[in-house]
Amino acid sequence: MQPLLDGFILAAGLGTRMGALSRVLPKPAWTLNGRSLLALGAESMRGAGLEHIACNAHHLHKRLELAAGIGIEVYYEPMLLGSAGGLRHILGRAADPLAVWNGDALAEVPWRRFIAEHRLRGAELSWLLVPHPGGPWNPLWLDSMGRILPPGELGAGPYHFTGASLWSPFALGLLPEGPADTKADILPRIRHHAGIVVEPFPWLEIGTPDQLIAAAETLAPEHEGRVAGCYSHPTAVLSGRLQRCILGPGAQLHPAMEDVNALWFRENDRQVRLALP
Repeated sequence: MQPLLDGFILAAGLGTRMGALSRVLPKPAWTLNGRSLLALGAESMRGAGLEHIACNAHHLHKRLELAAGIGIEVYYEPMLLGSAGGLRHILGRAADPLAVWNGDALAEVPWRRFIAEHRLRGAELSWLLVPHPGGPWNPLWLDSMGRILPPGELGAGPYHFTGASLWSPFALGLLPEGPADTKADILPRIRHHAGIVVEPFPWLEIGTPDQLIAAAETLAPEHEGRVAGCYSHPTAVLSGRLQRCILGPGAQLHPAMEDVNALWFRENDRQVRLALP
């Protein structure tokens, strides 16, 4: 008998904001300290006692399966199912609650506290929120009962959704066939949902080439960030004089090479260069 899944990582996006990098690897397969973003997200969940973890995959799904390694079940999604529809893959196998995480961020999520508060409130679906830090993210507001308000309605807040959520089997059972969005398709049909607000915690979005470079400089300065202002995949061979470059899998430049704003990677035994915007 298969075990219940207590963690799920949303990893099936197209990685549009990553631009040329998504030709090489799906976003959650890029690494920091030699570990894929997908594996790092699962590691955070396991640190909170969530043992059985799955993810969905669409773009370059075979490469995401390699990045998942052993211990993360991968569900191939031939047609994109939106921000929530991918959870249908595990209907009937989800624990109560199911912890869900977005695969394009790194964070020290307070999963234990989040789960305890979710259970205390008797919620069927909860989102983990922090006070809104400013910047481009859409703000969220809560009503007097601590529930997430529909877009356009103001209340307590503003807050920022961290990408962590908890789903009951009841909430999962409301998912329609095909693509689904949590705000549009699920929240209006649930009475007991909650926005659980905690103090800000270390959280880093990795959705663009520059965010990947910055994360490497901060979190992996001796590995992927070992060339100032650049990112170097563990399989890349360092050489040349580079500025704002990403050396992807198998990249190997001539020592005399000078380059700026470029992605390099190996494809079919040749070195490929693509411009970074």
